[in-house]
Amino acid sequence: MYWNSFSDFLHMGGYGLYVWGSFGMTALLMVAEPWLAARQHRRIVTRLARQLRAEAKTETGASR
Repeated sequence: MYWNSFSDFLHMGGYGLYVWGSFGMTALLMVAEPWLAARQHRRIVTRLARQLRAEAKTETGASR
């Protein structure tokens, strides 16, 4: 495609808001997804470690 100016490029023949909004949303989601996955992973690991410690305490107390 050929545009006469940078403004025409940004306007995209009247579809600029849709095109650039789509690019922006995609970029946002590509950043948010790994961040959210890592945060969830940390929460799960923390919860499992807490459960493991709690089980170890109950087993130690029950065997006495």
